[in-house]
Amino acid sequence: MSSLSTHVLDAVRGAPAREVAVTLYRGAEQLDSGTTDADGRIGALGGDLAAGTYRLVFDTGGYFAGQQVDTFYPEVSVAFAVTEERHYHVPLLLSPFAFSTYRGS
Repeated sequence: MSSLSTHVLDAVRGAPAREVAVTLYRGAEQLDSGTTDADGRIGALGGDLAAGTYRLVFDTGGYFAGQQVDTFYPEVSVAFAVTEERHYHVPLLLSPFAFSTYRGS
């Protein structure tokens, strides 16, 4: 089985994005949810993950509303494939009008 973590960084402030709600789905089924800590991290989501396609949904609208900043993206959805047994880390680099992600380590 595989494990999953995430990390959200606010590129405008140059700091971790704390208190971002994140939900994990497999298909339409919600598997788990959490909120980023003071370092912008969620250390574990979903427990042991079997092979398949998953989706992380980040509540970026809620985060930016808390910062009193307008955003073009009220949420960011990142689909990814679990293909082998390993730890998967999905970071999100965030600003009000752009975002990027990659498979971390």
